[in-house]
Parts: sequence; structure tokens; C-alpha cells
Amino acid sequence: MNIKFRRKDTPPEFQDVVTWAAWLYYIDQMTQIDVAKVLGVSRASVVNYLQEARDRGLVSIQFDQKSISETVISKSIIAKYGLASCVVIPKAVGQANLAERLGVAAARVLHGMLNSNDVIALAWGKTVLAAAQSIPHSELENLTVVQVVGSFHSTVEFSPEFCTSILANRLNARCMNFLAPAILTSKQLRDDLLKEEVLINQFNAIKSARVIVFGIGELEPESTVVSTGFLKESAIKNYLEKGAIGTILGRMIDQNGQQIYTEIDDRMIGVTLDEIKDIPCRLAVAGGPQKVEVVRATLKGKYPTHLVTDYETAKALL
Repeated sequence: MNIKFRRKDTPPEFQDVVTWAAWLYYIDQMTQIDVAKVLGVSRASVVNYLQEARDRGLVSIQFDQKSISETVISKSIIAKYGLASCVVIPKAVGQANLAERLGVAAARVLHGMLNSNDVIALAWGKTVLAAAQSIPHSELENLTVVQVVGSFHSTVEFSPEFCTSILANRLNARCMNFLAPAILTSKQLRDDLLKEEVLINQFNAIKSARVIVFGIGELEPESTVVSTGFLKESAIKNYLEKGAIGTILGRMIDQNGQQIYTEIDDRMIGVTLDEIKDIPCRLAVAGGPQKVEVVRATLKGKYPTHLVTDYETAKALL
């Protein structure tokens, strides 16, 4: 792990307690308790200062992605499912939020994948939002972040347009939000809307994407696609009766990763599962015992080229 501290060539004169704390901890390698003593604050305050230092870009922590993707279990997942890369995060102690931990890992992977002039297609969900919020600020030029699923009425903070906006802001990128609902009232209306120039441009941007980031969802009552109201209960029941076990980008798949269709798919606006396979780098991020089967199905369907998951899920996948 390499830690970079941004500073001028001449010794800095700190006027900011956050900068002081960061220097003492990262450069002088003092403990948080000792930093607290020097600054005359509590250890909890030091923890907050260090987090703020990372958020403000005063400190940049770079982890060697190659090392963590070459663990035994990562190599085994890559070999079994034909992936280009797999990052498996270790088990956490206590009640650490798995979605946030996976998001942080995915952000590091995504950051290492990007080049100037890239178009990044982005889905939505808790883990995707965590990745968007955690990605380091980038100095790459001419980046574009494009939303791949239509919008829908929801009060949740991890809506498609919000996830896209956050990532674009962090990367100082152009943001392309979908100016259409995810699900329309009729196939005819969807077909008519797809002829509009603004949506033609949206899909052209998606087709030009080099990277896509998406989560993987199960169909339990507390799952994202159910709890947000993206689909009505009757629609989900219909998919379940046809053998659906989970969802990618709002599209339902069976245990072998094959898409399951109903009349709702004819009314849906967004990238299809066949279309995402044309994107060279496809980063899927998901984990947890409730998602093992749908993650396995997603891998069987060959949708991701890159995977970020946790140790327990990876072990079950093997």
C-alpha cells in the first residue's frame, strides 16, 4: 500500500487541524492516540480529521490491485468463471456494512481501469452508490458518465440519476442522465420515445462506453428492486413463476444467467443484457449470503469481466 500526501516543495505551514492530523498520522506515522495528544483533541476527532483529509484529497491511498487479485481464492474464481480480474475483500470484524466495503473496493478497481476520454456506463443501487462516493478524485480528462437505466419515482438516495451524478462529480466528468422513465405504460410509447434525439444520443453514448459498473440483486422482499418499488409485486411474482432468481440492470435472469422476458421488458427503457456484453470492461460488484445464487448465475451468463465480492461469497461460489 502506497500513501501519497499532497504538499508543496517547501515545508508547509499548516493553518488547518485536518492537515496537521494527516501529516502526523501518515507522514510521522504516529498513532491516533498520540496525534490526539499533540492536537489536544479526542481520538474520535482524529478519526474524523483523517477521514476528512481523504475526502478532501489531501491524502491519497493507493492499494496494489494486482496483489489482492492474485490471492488464492481470487485466482480460483478467475479460473472457474473465466474472468479478467476478481477482487475478494476479507471478512470484516463486527457489524461493518458490506455494501459500503464492497463499494470502496469497487471504487479502487474502477479508478485503476480508467483512461482519459473514457465513457463509463453506470447502474444503480446501494453498492454502486458506495463505489461512486468512494472513488478518488481523478485528473483524467474528458470523462463521461452515462446512466444506463431509466429513472423511476423513489425516495431512496441510490437512484440511477443520483448514482450517475455523484460519480460524474467525483471524476469531474460530463454527466448524462436518462431523460425517460424506466418503465412505460405501453410498448408503443416506448418505441416512440426511442425515436427521440435525446434518447438516441443516450444510447449512442452507452454503446461507446468502455467500462460499465453494475450491481447484482436478489428478489427477496428487502432487496433493492423490490423495496424501492422499481417493479410492482404482481410483476415480480410473474418473473418468479417463470424461474427468475435475481436481477441485473432491472432485467431478470434464471439460475443459468439467461434473461427471462415478460411483457414488462417490452415497456422498459434501458440497456439490455445483450448490449452490455458489447462493453469491453464490465465490473460487477455484489456480495452477501443472500446473493450467492444470483452472483453465480450472473457469472454463468458471462456478463461481468471483472468482479468485486467478499470472502464468504467467493468461498460459496467455489
